[in-house]
Amino acid sequence: MSRQTATRTMLVWCPDWPIIAAEIVEGVPARAPVAVLHANRVVASSIAARAEGVRRGLRKRDAQARCPELIVLDQDLGRDARAFEPVVAAVEEIAAGVAILRAGVCAFAARGPARYFGGEEAAAERIVEQIAVECSVEAQIGVAEGTFGALLAARAGRHVPPGRTGEFLAGLPIGHLDRPALTGLLERLGVRTLGGFADLDPSDVMARFGLDGALAQRLAAGRDDRPLAVRRPPPDLAVAERFEDPIERVDVAAFAARSLAEQLAERLAGHGIACTRLAITAITTDGRELHRTWRHEGVLTAVGIADRTRWQLDGWLARRGPTSPSATGGIVALRLSPEGILAQAALQPGLWGEAGDERDRAHRAMHRVQGLLGPTGVLRGVLGGGNDPGARVTLVPWGEEYLPALPDGPWPDRLPSPSPARIMPEPQPVAVLDTDGEPVTVSPRLALSAMPAAVVLAGSAHTIAEWAGPWPTDEHWWDRGRARALLRAQALLDDGRLLLLVVHRGAWLLVADYD
Repeated sequence: MSRQTATRTMLVWCPDWPIIAAEIVEGVPARAPVAVLHANRVVASSIAARAEGVRRGLRKRDAQARCPELIVLDQDLGRDARAFEPVVAAVEEIAAGVAILRAGVCAFAARGPARYFGGEEAAAERIVEQIAVECSVEAQIGVAEGTFGALLAARAGRHVPPGRTGEFLAGLPIGHLDRPALTGLLERLGVRTLGGFADLDPSDVMARFGLDGALAQRLAAGRDDRPLAVRRPPPDLAVAERFEDPIERVDVAAFAARSLAEQLAERLAGHGIACTRLAITAITTDGRELHRTWRHEGVLTAVGIADRTRWQLDGWLARRGPTSPSATGGIVALRLSPEGILAQAALQPGLWGEAGDERDRAHRAMHRVQGLLGPTGVLRGVLGGGNDPGARVTLVPWGEEYLPALPDGPWPDRLPSPSPARIMPEPQPVAVLDTDGEPVTVSPRLALSAMPAAVVLAGSAHTIAEWAGPWPTDEHWWDRGRARALLRAQALLDDGRLLLLVVHRGAWLLVADYD
């Protein structure tokens, strides 16, 4: 195995970054007990939360049991990345070739800053000071051979002298490799430190653990010679305009919106990228800043940008009150900034295909209708989570980010696939009869009074070929005003129709079918 020396690397680590990002973007107090969750488990916690015993990997309910006043946030990688961008920009003022490893962590070669500032420690102190002054964010810097050693050095607040990275890593637990399957097996074999893993024969490691194990051994030995994926600083894509005469009327605002939208669309096209999230900022005559972000599913064309800008200006100018723009003299400056961008080639195909005349014609038609009727003139259904099939569909404006009202996830009382094809606008009363023509009832213990034999729909009886259920479900049990208990059942009729029935307060209702 090659003994190539890894590059001396400086790594910036911002502790508890998901918590800090939530404070920067959403104003959540980072000093309070806060936890960020993904898939119902804690992935990050604040210092105050950790003092109460909240740790990574805990379930939400367990974390709240340890800390009842815990503020719970959903993981938002976009939020973390947006908040980290100013930190990276501050580092780039001092160091070149910065690579973002993840939100809250970036790295770069130590040679340049060390030569300029008279040593690695002096350069590290200067960068920490730069981040604190520019971003008011606490950061730690580690210096070692390779990004792996530099990351662990940053967490320990260490500057590892040249050539001593292997010695620094040797005594650290094997779990730092962040490969649970590999490290779990190594611990069962008695290898509990990085140094112990590094001392194994490389050919034996390759034979037993494969290529990934061999690469992990190189990390454990301090021979991380992977090149940094240096990021390209994003171009300044924002467009702005100041107005000699403040904007007070919607028609004037529409003209200004169209002009700026065309400029932004040309700038995006010139870089071969598309806008998925548009930030609109307006300055009023009294110096107040109004800000609103519009999300989009895919490509925001010049028309789409202009429409959303016009809708937003219309909303601001139509606002009533002593602090509204129309009451304070109007809007004197407007800025459009694409906060979310991606390469045109990375866009997912839409309903009418990835490209072509049909797709373009459909998009123009949708934007045209929206331009006439407003942002809610064209709606699209998005399938989300929940137990009630009728509540799983959320209608969102065309072009906006298609996020359901309820996230998809483990819903224990959800009906098995497939979902019903048609939901009744209003539940239809029906009668379920047994073989003697008597109504079928359900006891408190979910026992049927008799086996269902027929369903009466609109006065006509239909024979039941197969029956499944009933299954109990408690909806919105946490909200007394919306809580209701239901029993669900499925009935396959002899004509091939499959019905979804519920029992609510003793009455049978048809709520959906699988036509």
